[in-house]
Amino acid sequence: MLILAPMLFNDVIGQENVKQQLLQLVEQNRLSHALLFLGKEGSGALPLALAFASYVSLFSYPLASAAATASASLFGADDVELNNAGPVNQSWQQADEWMQKQTAWSKAAGLVHPDIHFSYPVVPRKSGDKPLSSDYITEWRAFIKQYPYGNGYDWLQFIGAENKQGNITAYECNDIIRKLSLKSFESRYKILLMWLPEYLGNAGNKLLKLIEEPPPDTLFLLVAENESLILPTILSRTQLIKVPALDINDIETALTERAKVLPEQARQIALVSEGNYHEALQLLQHSGDDWQGILREWLNVIVKGNFIAQVKWIEEISRQGREKQKQFLRYFNHLLEQSIRLQLIPGQDAQMPETEKDFAQRLNKIASMHQHQAIIEGLDKAAYYIERNANAKILFHALTIKLYHIIVKSELVEMR
Repeated sequence: MLILAPMLFNDVIGQENVKQQLLQLVEQNRLSHALLFLGKEGSGALPLALAFASYVSLFSYPLASAAATASASLFGADDVELNNAGPVNQSWQQADEWMQKQTAWSKAAGLVHPDIHFSYPVVPRKSGDKPLSSDYITEWRAFIKQYPYGNGYDWLQFIGAENKQGNITAYECNDIIRKLSLKSFESRYKILLMWLPEYLGNAGNKLLKLIEEPPPDTLFLLVAENESLILPTILSRTQLIKVPALDINDIETALTERAKVLPEQARQIALVSEGNYHEALQLLQHSGDDWQGILREWLNVIVKGNFIAQVKWIEEISRQGREKQKQFLRYFNHLLEQSIRLQLIPGQDAQMPETEKDFAQRLNKIASMHQHQAIIEGLDKAAYYIERNANAKILFHALTIKLYHIIVKSELVEMR
């Protein structure tokens, strides 16, 4: 039995405006041959691109004739068959309904449509290998089904990369060129969905001519998190689709309806996640962790200048996984931001959980707003380095020293 992946617009949390923007590009015949879905981790850029790829793959006629075919019947009798020309002026809900009526829908939803190709970072299975994305297609289908809001680190761990660096290589680029030179099998379009083009490196220059002058009815969908890491030559050849951070209410709703989280806990997680659904799921997974207790212990040994206790604390946090370390730093950041809000926004304490309000008030007693901001900067940089496999013991030791100088010595040192 074919297992369907999340490929409908309904599977995408929130992002109402972006969904309609994508449909309008098709309806108004303004669809570029290369789109860049740019959104931070957890915003839903990948699920959006997957749903859009599924939608476009089901067209088999030129879009102009699709409009002509559908315009007379979309709001007419219910028994008028739209076939696979595609409706126009529809909501994304209507687009979902139309997709599920098409013959090729199960192929698109199962990630086996012959005209949708995927590219993503991979690693060699053994020394000397030249891996292609297609070598990992089985894992890709399973990953999308289980972790549609996953990030690059999740994916590399899913395929057993361990500490290997993922890449989209020149060998992969050559394979993309070969695939897109072939005629489409069923759809009007040949589609390449590339996830995380940040991993391309200079090998991406091989694709420049193909992206700039693609074969007829070829569509590139690039899905990225960090615009600054994409080759400028590729960036300049794409039409930008900005995917904003999710609304707190959308994350709260998703947690209660999809993850079956109780409303109060869902609200608290949504507030901390800051528009990142991936982060919300991570927080839910580690909701039993006593972040506040760990933080209280850390701050106590910093303020008291207890070097032996500091070393012990650093040893313990260093044994935690990278994701847990990031979660801890993000939680500390959240409390600092709450502390600043208490000082700036009257009545803010009424919207905060009691335990967080108490801790935030204590933070305000030991550090000023400027000190809070300096600590936040340091925590952000530490999280950045953790993402890049920094040595946790060295990182937290340096961070402990920095926080001592900020809190105890009142020195607003630069966090490098």
